[in-house]
Amino acid sequence: MPMSTIEVWSDLLCPFAYVGLLRLRRARERLGLDVRIEHHTFPLELFDGPHRRRGTDTEAVGLGQIEPEAGFRVWTAADDLYPHTVLLAAEAVHAASAQGLAAGVELDLALRRAFWTESRSIGHRRVILDVAAGVAQVDVEELTAALDDGRHRKHVMADFAVAATDAIPTSPTLRFADGTTVANPGIEVHWEGPFAAGFPVVDAHDAGVYDELLRRAG
Repeated sequence: MPMSTIEVWSDLLCPFAYVGLLRLRRARERLGLDVRIEHHTFPLELFDGPHRRRGTDTEAVGLGQIEPEAGFRVWTAADDLYPHTVLLAAEAVHAASAQGLAAGVELDLALRRAFWTESRSIGHRRVILDVAAGVAQVDVEELTAALDDGRHRKHVMADFAVAATDAIPTSPTLRFADGTTVANPGIEVHWEGPFAAGFPVVDAHDAGVYDELLRRAG
């Protein structure tokens, strides 16, 4: 992995990852640093079971207070459209990244926005391809072929094998060329009550940490 690349390990339905990626993106643009982002999958559903709407709803409320740009919304579509699995969407990000890391980054961001702001069921093939059609960097015909023959499924599962070790502690985790990692940069949080019944409380957050991390990578 080149020194100018940061690996981001995350789950598409992890709001902490969405916040971190937005802050990383803004910092990179502000500093003008040529640091590439390489997406990897930290598939929470393979650890904890199907994604739960009550979990993401409560997290959206908690994280929306510190990152208005994310446009967090509780789920507003029909309950039976909620995406309890997003493994195919993760596979799509790998497929887009094979076209170029920038394509993977832009599709990843578009899928997160589609879920968190528009309540779109991003686990479904048609929704994934519809979102991809709005991403200029993605060749949708090639993405369709890659999803239909499953050529990148093995990459999702290979990431899971790494995530299941101590090498990657959580979503999100940033990993650098020297192998060091930083988990959930700049955010300290605790839960009031149990997950999906209580709510997260952000004790402290610092978006400026991404300036330091980008300079370190670059």
